[in-house]
Amino acid sequence: MPSPRYWREVPARYRLEAGRCVGCGAVVYPARRICPACRGQQFERLALSRRGTVVTSTVIHVAPTEFQMEAPYAMAVVETPEGARLMVQVADCEPNEVGPGMEVALEFRRIRKEGKSGILCYGHKAVPVR
Repeated sequence: MPSPRYWREVPARYRLEAGRCVGCGAVVYPARRICPACRGQQFERLALSRRGTVVTSTVIHVAPTEFQMEAPYAMAVVETPEGARLMVQVADCEPNEVGPGMEVALEFRRIRKEGKSGILCYGHKAVPVR
């Protein structure tokens, strides 16, 4: 059974919902209870764009057990036009092609199977815009 944390994060994972601080306008993903910029506690929901730009990336050669069949693969910090940053796997390209400034689309895909029962966990992966 997936962890409780996974289920709490479903709106952020499935719909790419972030929080925008009412006080200072900072966008945080996933949404939090306290703004890291101004310590405010009032947020409004914000649907993020399905596009973004790679800020930084790395290639994973020695992967956790769940992802060994995918290694090597690229992970990147992607910034959306709204200013939210999220870490995602970059798919459908060679890992060494991923770098800062690369434009990507965020697609909803299977991330992994969890546990003996094989529960499927979904989320977003980045795909280069060509």
